[in-house]
Amino acid sequence: MSAVSRARIRVGCCGFALAQSRYFRAFRLLEVQQTFYQPPRLATLQRWRQQAPADFEFTLKAWQLITHEPSSPTYRRLAMPIPPSKHARYGSFRATDEVFAAWQTTLAAARALDASAIVFQCPASFAPTPAHVRNLRGFFRAIRADAKPFLLCWEPRGDWDRPTVLALCDELGLVLTVDPFSAEPPPAGVRYFRLHGIGGYRYTYTDDDLERLREACVGDTYCLFNNVSMASDAQRFQALLARRRQSESPRSQRARAARGDR
Repeated sequence: MSAVSRARIRVGCCGFALAQSRYFRAFRLLEVQQTFYQPPRLATLQRWRQQAPADFEFTLKAWQLITHEPSSPTYRRLAMPIPPSKHARYGSFRATDEVFAAWQTTLAAARALDASAIVFQCPASFAPTPAHVRNLRGFFRAIRADAKPFLLCWEPRGDWDRPTVLALCDELGLVLTVDPFSAEPPPAGVRYFRLHGIGGYRYTYTDDDLERLREACVGDTYCLFNNVSMASDAQRFQALLARRRQSESPRSQRARAARGDR
């Protein structure tokens, strides 16, 4: 049996790409996006958990106050603007009360959802400078005890070199998060893929693309589609996986052997 067929491959979208009830019927995985921009009330997240099937899995993005500077346009979606006098206390994993308060808010959201993973998506401006590496180390060491039940997934962008990223992930217990069509997946451990579209958000994945994605799913893999046709692409990928499982089942293999198929 191939490594791919032994893998546990989870498939979903970054955000509700369908009406919520339809989404819960179509998929068993969702990466919550609202927690990045402005975390919803805990009662809302708890309701999602209750309305989802028992075997449904949530992951979520960490609040942007942890990862992004207040100059990011995404800060426009905050309920309360950050005063300019406090801008230097937010983002880039700074060791400030404000960043750690944002972590506590993220943690509460993860617990409300009974989430399996928290994704820390960094902007390209979070470059591999000594100060940023120091902040990253300090933050993840500080939250280690609280974060123990969750996979901590780090999506670096910009000019990070692979050896540095892999070394930091190993040191800090992080799951390297990549788009496998633009970056090489980690060599071992859980794989967390965020599929942003080849060349951009408006891309629709071809059948050949989805076959390549399947081949990249080695071991325990999360596949989160985040492109214009994310719902249909994710459903097509689920169908491809189902066909592959069927073709690799012992019954199918015996039938092929009886026919003399190679």
